[in-house]
Amino acid sequence: MWTSTQYRQLVRGSAWYDLIVTVAFVTPWSFAALHGLLASVSQAFDLPGELPAFAPMHMLMANLLGSIVCVWAVLRIRDPQQVYGRYDAVGRFLFATWQLYALLHGASSLLVIFLLFELAWGVVQVLPVRTPSRASPLPQ
Repeated sequence: MWTSTQYRQLVRGSAWYDLIVTVAFVTPWSFAALHGLLASVSQAFDLPGELPAFAPMHMLMANLLGSIVCVWAVLRIRDPQQVYGRYDAVGRFLFATWQLYALLHGASSLLVIFLLFELAWGVVQVLPVRTPSRASPLPQ
């Protein structure tokens, strides 16, 4: 169970994670560099699954995803409300669902790393938050 202050820190931490992981998705140029790096890692470790080249429509979807996730992350960094953490958890479970679907349909196994982080952040953001008791003194 989280205190309200701990939960706000958790929401902010998950937002920083999102910003760091997703910022390269924002532009076609940064995503092309990231895609090249991920392809190299996948080849170096001979990982199963496909990491295909991106056509313009794929790139558009990646850039839209990166843009909206970065905006959502900045909002949560600046104002880490409990309700945002709850909505973020739902979003993470949706992302994890589609990541699992992609893995089951031949996507690169690099996706497993991101799937585990989505599930972990989602789970910790659905845990209960302790409401302060009226009898307890206010923190100084």
